[in-house]
Amino acid sequence: MHTQVGIVGAGPAGLLLSHLLHLEGISSVVLETRTREQIESTIRAGVLEQGTVDLLTEIGVGERMKREGFVHTGVELRFDGQGHRIDLSDLTGGKAITVYAQHEVIKDLVKARLETGGEILFGVSDVSLHGIDGDSPKIRFIQDGEQREIACDFVAGCDGSQSMCRSNIPEDKRSQYSRIYPFGWFGILVEAPPSSEELIYAHHERGFSLVSTRSADVQRLYFQCDPKDSVDNWSDDRIWAELHARLDTAEGSQLNEGRIFQKGIIGMRSFVFEPMQYGRLFLAGDAAHVVPPTGAKGLNLAVGDVVVLSRGIAGFYKSGSRDRLDAYSHIALKRVWRAEHFSWWMTSMLHRFPDQDAFQNRLQVSELNNVVNSRAAATMLAENYVGMPIG
Repeated sequence: MHTQVGIVGAGPAGLLLSHLLHLEGISSVVLETRTREQIESTIRAGVLEQGTVDLLTEIGVGERMKREGFVHTGVELRFDGQGHRIDLSDLTGGKAITVYAQHEVIKDLVKARLETGGEILFGVSDVSLHGIDGDSPKIRFIQDGEQREIACDFVAGCDGSQSMCRSNIPEDKRSQYSRIYPFGWFGILVEAPPSSEELIYAHHERGFSLVSTRSADVQRLYFQCDPKDSVDNWSDDRIWAELHARLDTAEGSQLNEGRIFQKGIIGMRSFVFEPMQYGRLFLAGDAAHVVPPTGAKGLNLAVGDVVVLSRGIAGFYKSGSRDRLDAYSHIALKRVWRAEHFSWWMTSMLHRFPDQDAFQNRLQVSELNNVVNSRAAATMLAENYVGMPIG
């Protein structure tokens, strides 16, 4: 079979790229090793930047997001037992963020692709790339026990943080930059209404914590933990005691407790792979970069990548020029490194490090005080949080 763009991975990056190309009249086939049910039921949080919300609305896949998502015009920084609201909208000319889970975005994109005749091949295996440094790359894979091959003009590697695609870029042509953080997040889902109308990022001598939401009846909470810890070590009572210790203010508790129905620990790292292109292969999303979740940038970076990539591909088919395609990595990495820095900065300011002493703790509090008391500092946080321009 033949298509113009072969896309490996049906996560947000791959699905959105396929839909953007469809709107430009460009054909694509998306390959995914998991089933549709698996990708739509893997629960992952989602904080959507203003630019992401605007794009999804513009291309016709934002109706449910607009109906079910939670629009937040501010965020709270909590430290020394007090909360301080950062007015995102006021500081950014009316921009906001929308809390809408990543798997819900995936459901919307899958539905849109299938309704418009998009081809998504679920449950494939043994995917491999061939000839990416030539004019007609091929993707080979097994589907229903049979070897198949797609010939295409370009390949988009959107296959996540353990990307097979990026391994096809020669070692002498690539660089990797990473940082592993010495802590993780213990996350829970709770049957209880949200404890706050907006997200709360809390700094405490016991470690970081985050109050978020998932729906009107389910809230999502996190607290910093040892990444090697086990959920089995934490009873529900111990979890609530830890969250209260880190989040309670002088005015009293604001936590709505309820039945905890999901627990999990996630590790945290920063990672960037350069370049994001080689020959006819282009990387997007987690295949090229990973950020700690503190800055809420992962999904939004994937959106930024594929917007830039789709414009380059569309430009090639319209004019025959590869100028925008050849500049893809350069353009995308500017935004990637801005988000990497912001995510690292938020993580470093809010978390307690294993060797941290009282001096370093007071430096963090001083920085937080600067953010909440300086309009210039608050604006820097707000502009990055709601999202820098795409492209």
